[in-house]
Amino acid sequence: AFFLTTLGIIYVQEAERRIPVNYSSRYQAGNLARQSYLPFKVNATGVMPLIFASSLLGLPLALARLTDSAGLERAAEALGPGGSLYLPVNVALIAFFNYYYTFLQLEPKDLSEQLKRTGAAIPGIRPGKQTAEYVASTLTRMSLLGSLFLAGLSLAPAAVEGITHLSAFRGFAGTSVLIMVGVATDTARRIRAEQAMARYQDVDKLYQDMDAKP
Repeated sequence: AFFLTTLGIIYVQEAERRIPVNYSSRYQAGNLARQSYLPFKVNATGVMPLIFASSLLGLPLALARLTDSAGLERAAEALGPGGSLYLPVNVALIAFFNYYYTFLQLEPKDLSEQLKRTGAAIPGIRPGKQTAEYVASTLTRMSLLGSLFLAGLSLAPAAVEGITHLSAFRGFAGTSVLIMVGVATDTARRIRAEQAMARYQDVDKLYQDMDAKP
């Protein structure tokens, strides 16, 4: 189960929607045309929505311990794992923070203006306002998929505990696996980038040696 969960997280983390882009100011042929696209990841926000949501859900419990308020204790019990409001509030917070953080990282209007300045356009979409609306609708759909993915990770331990009646999974969360996968994939990208730079440096050194020869 752990292996399948890790594979699923890697698949979703690496999944992306590629929107083709045409550049009017450069030669469009062969590989250059195929390499022009805007990559929108399914889960572009990482674990940030889960962290924010869990922090807000734990806030009533922290305040109840400081104030000894009966109302805060009831709220903490309802918002805690197994509480009546835990599932809907947790999913709603994850969806909100994922949507907000997605558009905080990438503003559709700024992206459309940048594409317009560089002479780029999405096929079938007019530059300017129409491009911004298309990008916004695409990001909205991607953030919805990302929210469902993050909500599933967050609620998986509680679901497994409810089905198996085992509390051993209470300390295990998909968030931990998501963090480990994120660190591992980022490390792999850095290693590949360093290897590519080393190859380029070897090629440059070869040309320098050839130029140095009489």
